[in-house]
Order: sequence, then C-alpha cells, then structure tokens
Amino acid sequence: MTNPRATAEPGIPVEPVHPASGAYYGWWIVLAAFLNLFFVVGILFYGFPVFYPYFVESLQFTRAQLTQGFLLGFLFAGLPFGILAGALIDRIGARTVILVGVGLVSASLILMSMMSRFWQFELLCIVEVVGYVFAGPIANQVLIARWFERRRGQAMGYAYLGLGLGGVVAPLLVNYLARSLGWRHALELIGVTILLVLVPTGLWITRSKPADRGITPEHFGEAPRAGQAPVPGAEALGVAQAVRAVPFWLILLGSALAIGAIGAVIQHFILFLKDSGYSATAASRTMSILLTASLGGRVIVGHMADHFRKSYIMAIFYFLIGASVFLLAYPQSTPAVWTFALVFGFSMGADYMLIPLVVSENFGTAALGKILALIIMGYSLGQWAGPWLVGRLFDLRHSYDFAWRLVAVLAVLGAGAIYAIPASALRRRRAP
Repeated sequence: MTNPRATAEPGIPVEPVHPASGAYYGWWIVLAAFLNLFFVVGILFYGFPVFYPYFVESLQFTRAQLTQGFLLGFLFAGLPFGILAGALIDRIGARTVILVGVGLVSASLILMSMMSRFWQFELLCIVEVVGYVFAGPIANQVLIARWFERRRGQAMGYAYLGLGLGGVVAPLLVNYLARSLGWRHALELIGVTILLVLVPTGLWITRSKPADRGITPEHFGEAPRAGQAPVPGAEALGVAQAVRAVPFWLILLGSALAIGAIGAVIQHFILFLKDSGYSATAASRTMSILLTASLGGRVIVGHMADHFRKSYIMAIFYFLIGASVFLLAYPQSTPAVWTFALVFGFSMGADYMLIPLVVSENFGTAALGKILALIIMGYSLGQWAGPWLVGRLFDLRHSYDFAWRLVAVLAVLGAGAIYAIPASALRRRRAP
C-alpha cells in the first residue's frame, strides 16, 4: 500500500497515522465544509437578496441591475477562475484555495458597505464571485470527495446542511441587521464575521486530503461498498476524456437549467412576495420556511444517494423544482405558497449536493476538481443568467407571471437532460 505520507499537501506537516479505533478525522472536515458553505453560500447567496430593496431605494438600481453584477462576474471571471481553482485544488489542495476565497468574499462585502455607484457594485460583485469560486462549492465538494468513499453521500449531505442552515438564518438575520444597523453596517458586520470564523477554521481544522494527517481512510471503513468497486484505472479518467463524454454535457445542461430556476426564484422571491402584498418581515419568514425545507432534502437524499443510482434521484428532484414553480401563479393563496415553499425547498436541498455525487459516479475522483470546476462554472452562468432574465422580463412586463412559467419549463427540461444520462456510462465505471 502506498505510504500516505508521500503525497501530503505541500507545506502541511504530516501527522502520525491514527489507529482505526479512533474517530475518523473526516468528520472534522465535514464540519469545516459545513462552516464554509454556511457563510460563503448560505449567508451570502440566500441573504444577499434581502439587501435588494435597500439598493433599489438608496441607490436607484433597477431589478435587472441587481443581479447583473453577479452575472457579469460569472461571465468574465467565473469560468477562468473556476478552471484555475480546479487546477489549484488538484495541485496544492483545497485548503489554501478556500482561505484565499474567504479573504476575497470578506473584503468585497466590507467594501460594498461603502459603495455609491453602480460600477462599484459591479466591480465588487466580480471580486465576490472570485471568492465564491475559490471558497464555495467546488473546493468543498472536492474536499468531501477526497475524504469519503463509502459514506460520501452521507458526508456531503451533512456538509451541505451548512448551506441550508445558512439559508434559513440569512433572510431573517440580514433583515434584522439591515433594519437595526442600516444596510451598510450590516454588510460590514457580515464581512468581518466571515473573516473571523472561516480563517481560523481553514488554518486549524481543514486538511485537503487524508494524507495530510497520515490517515488511511480504508482503515475507517471508507472503502467502496461490495460489488461497487470502480474498474481498475477508471479513477484516472481525466478532463479531456470527460468533456468528450455525453454524460458531461447532459450534467452541465441539466444543472444549468435547474439551477438557473433556483437562482431566479431565490434572487427574486422576496421582491415577488413584496409586490404581492407581503411585508418585508413576512417575505423573509416565507423564504426561511423554504430554506428550512431544504434541510430535509440535504440529509435524506444524502442517505438515498449512497444506495441508488444518483442521476435518477437528481432527475426526480429537478422535475419537482420545475413543477413547483407553476404554483407561483397563485401568490394570494396561502396553501399554494406553502406547498411551493416546501416542495421547492426540499428539492433544492437535494440539488447542489447531488451534482458532485453524479460527477464522481460517472468520472471518478482523480480529476474531480477540474471537472467540477467546469460544470459548476457552467451551471453558475445559469444560476445568474436566470435571475437577470427574470429581472429583465419584469422590467419589460411589470409582472413575474410569464417569467415564472418560462423558468418552470426550463427546469423540467433540465430534469429530462439528467434522466437521459446513459446507464452504459455508469456500467463502464463499475466492476463486472
């Protein structure tokens, strides 16, 4: 067996091999990923829309402009920096990449508290996107995949609870801070808190792979399940092979469409509810209900994914995402809004954590950082093009009705793309 000390992350002292009878350090990695996703994705992605009404009122931004900054960020910085992040993760490890990203996210929020012009907002959104790319889903998904094999779905589900809990807390917390301190001080406080929590986490807890602590995961039960061992050499599937494969493009297309729907709803939901007569507090509370429902999706589906074909599970939840959006045609109906919040939220919770599982199921983990970077940057364009498109349609029509119908249809088409992933691709990665 290869000595794990020989492949430790550069600059990280290798610690003695832990006995198999002790607790597996991988669960500390899950905690670190939980915190990263809580702040960088949960608080930022789900809490930031609460600032939009303040930007409209104080800075006179249009609804298309509110999401244009992040769209431009992913168009011009997301893809190149995503590829860079994937290459750096595979070369020097996720730990350093995450720490750089945390610094960029924190700095962008602190500086955003001082902005007065739209160009400043756009520039800081681009910086924030680069930080998100480095410290968000790509690095943390690879981190979990490198530490877990047999319980990868379970570990990913627990880590992604951070994203869900951050989302549950974010709308009410940001609403409270903005009302109590003003939106500028609220942004400043969130930026400083991210820095103070995540930098120590990265320095003291995060390790990019088991070799950095001299651990052999197989000694802790992290070998593949019986009958599901990868074909010898399959783990070496590289980026060039992956991008020539049909499953890669189906995953990219399906996730871009479904996550575009998620992004559109999350970024416009509070504005939509306020237009429909809800108060800011009631709208934030409804958003928190939706995000609370996502917690169940993250844990339950994480366990399911360890036992069933992951692409089929993913297709089912993409379909539910699209179908539930049709309920937004009835914002005055409390049962319709609650049903939407519960179904959409649960399905959304399953979504993000299934992507790395489906990717690793089809392509292995040797080049997972680079492959995930391409897929995540691709669907991130959908994640921000969707909100921008919905904003443009609202500005033209002064209504969300047509936009929601379009979003629902596109998400259902995304489900079809995932369902179409050929089973033969999966069989080629399994032992006979």
